[in-house]
Amino acid sequence: MKLTPLIPLILASIVGATWPDFQSVANAIWACLGGSTTGNSPPKEPEQHPAVPSSQNTVPSTAAPNSESFGNSANTRSSWGRYSIDTDYEKFAPVTGVTREYWLDLVQVTLSPDGIPREVLTINGTMPGPTIIADWGDHVIVHVRNSLYASQNGSSIHWHGLRQLDTPQMDGVVSITQCPTAPGESYTYKFRAAQYGSSWYHSHFALQTWEGVFGGLVVHGPATANYDEDLGNLFLQDWSHQTVDSLYRQQQLTANVSLDNGLINGTNVFGNESTGKRFSTNFVEGTSYRLRLVNSAIDTIFKFSIDNHTMTVIQTDWVPIEPYATTIVNIAPGQRLDVIVKADQGAVAKDFWMRAIPQVTCSLNNSPNNIRGIVHYGSSTGMPATMGYGYTDECVDEPYAKLVPHVRRTVGPSSVTEVKPVNATRNAEGLFRWTVGGTSLDVEWDNPSLSQVLKNPRTTFTNTSNAIHLPNADQWVYVLITSQLPVPHPIHMHGHDILVLAQGTGNYSEAVPLKLDNPPRRDVALLPGSGYLVVAFLTDNPGAWVLHCHIGWHVNEGFALQFIERPDEIPVRVDAGVLNSTCEAWKHYAAAKSVKKTDDSGI
Repeated sequence: MKLTPLIPLILASIVGATWPDFQSVANAIWACLGGSTTGNSPPKEPEQHPAVPSSQNTVPSTAAPNSESFGNSANTRSSWGRYSIDTDYEKFAPVTGVTREYWLDLVQVTLSPDGIPREVLTINGTMPGPTIIADWGDHVIVHVRNSLYASQNGSSIHWHGLRQLDTPQMDGVVSITQCPTAPGESYTYKFRAAQYGSSWYHSHFALQTWEGVFGGLVVHGPATANYDEDLGNLFLQDWSHQTVDSLYRQQQLTANVSLDNGLINGTNVFGNESTGKRFSTNFVEGTSYRLRLVNSAIDTIFKFSIDNHTMTVIQTDWVPIEPYATTIVNIAPGQRLDVIVKADQGAVAKDFWMRAIPQVTCSLNNSPNNIRGIVHYGSSTGMPATMGYGYTDECVDEPYAKLVPHVRRTVGPSSVTEVKPVNATRNAEGLFRWTVGGTSLDVEWDNPSLSQVLKNPRTTFTNTSNAIHLPNADQWVYVLITSQLPVPHPIHMHGHDILVLAQGTGNYSEAVPLKLDNPPRRDVALLPGSGYLVVAFLTDNPGAWVLHCHIGWHVNEGFALQFIERPDEIPVRVDAGVLNSTCEAWKHYAAAKSVKKTDDSGI
């Protein structure tokens, strides 16, 4: 069973239809196929139009639409037409002449993902939302409508880990790259898929992601190992039977919220096997499968495994790596791991548990042993009786010595070094806040950083904007993040992959060696509890880029800073008309509905 159904292939043939036409046709087709729009169903796919010429804010191409993926087969996954796994994807990408166009609608519905109904904010009525699919080098246009009228939520969509080279306005972070999209309004994102691999898109407005506003993002390209079938995204998330908004006050007062359950690809059981439905997929003996793991949790580090099976890890976040074998992988919020699993255990059993295990040392969950899916061999429908692998409960990254990027990088001497201690405090109301470098981020929805830079590239930001100016091109920036608190933090960087130079527990000192020759690269790296993380990036991408903890509670409580990179070069990369009109629509809506930001960092 594919993890990502191919409904867009049907919808792509419906020419000239309007939004309601597409929505009704999509629902009718899905119903005919036996589907529904509950949390236990595969996500509906967005409408996708056939390839069209490149449009505004995309790189024009005179080439006819074509596929650059020829030569990529089960036995030649390293090939990609005239390109290959050896191509430096930060310098080169195929010119496909293809634009993929999608429509998404944010709507509030009642779902029962584990058999317990609750209100969920969704994309196109499902959680996870539809998967955005492209080939390496394609241009992508996504129209996002905000229909969250009842909750009066603004929104934005962030394309997690995409560098957005030359398109900083498309990063989708409220208060930084745009104002919120108001209910009843739409925002169109346009970017090039210059990287390939597995990721997700999600809201960057308050805690909205973890109310259900997220979906898959897959860019097909070469790989460092061969496989037969691609099963698509596999989302691992924690889940509460109350909205996370309703739990946020408790989190701010106690920093101690335990969630009820967890889901695999948006579904699970609760209490017993008759309440809800477990995720399942079918293997064929002898076939090798690619699984694109995504941790979409608000506050859970998982260990993932499939009983009796070995996984080959081939990619971390957007970075292809030298393959290595393991039976269990560690995956923190926001991280992705692409693994290949060979179906070679049919002689042992016909049904196997797939396990997403919260690490209780740092992840509070009331059902830690229940977050499971099922792998069936052939047509079996039985309940597994298999045993899991032994493990140590620990909140860690994958061993960084194993994360060897296939396309090499060497880090140069630092031109800028930032030292940022992390701490926790309470504000005047006694509410928990995180600080980075002594500052808790507090930015305004209606005054995004890009607007301020457009008015004056040399503007001085407020202290609570936690902004670091990087005016010069092609300089190496080293960032040392430290924490004395026994809480790990998955650190996510926008606009760049970060190169991990050092990571460890205890106090950092200059005696700690930095790995400068082809260090691990990813866009989410773990700051260990009571430890340190040293990362680096090159100032080769003008824009306003946030660096933040990807635990939802923490970023909402101020755990973030922003880099204003090469501000003099930002204005030519921004459509001021779109930026200003979005802000005017939001200001009008917020004033009319008395919507105000409270107890929220702003991103």
